[in-house]
Amino acid sequence: MKLIYTEQALFGLEEALEFIAPKVTQEKLLEIRDRILDKADTLLLHPLQGQKEPYLEHLDLGYRRIIESHYKIIYRVIDEYIYITDIFDSRQDPDKMKG
Repeated sequence: MKLIYTEQALFGLEEALEFIAPKVTQEKLLEIRDRILDKADTLLLHPLQGQKEPYLEHLDLGYRRIIESHYKIIYRVIDEYIYITDIFDSRQDPDKMKG
C-alpha cells in the first residue's frame, strides 16, 4: 500500500493549522500536525479501519474517515493506493467538506 495526499488534503491541513495558529504555540501547532499525519500513517497497516463518511456517501466512491482529535482525515482506497483527499476540522460546517 502507498499513501498519497491530494492537493486538497494538503490545503485542508494548512487551513486547519492556520485557523488554530493564533491560539497555540508553534510547538503545539507542530505537535497537532504530527499527530494528524501519524494517524494517517496508520492506514498503511489497516486501510479499511475508518468508517464510511456519511457526508460523502452520495458520491458512491467509498470515502472513509478516521478521526484525530477534532480532525477528520478523509480517504479512499483504490487498489494498492490510499488517497487522503481531505483533512477537515470537524468543528466546521460539514457542508464545507469537499468531495
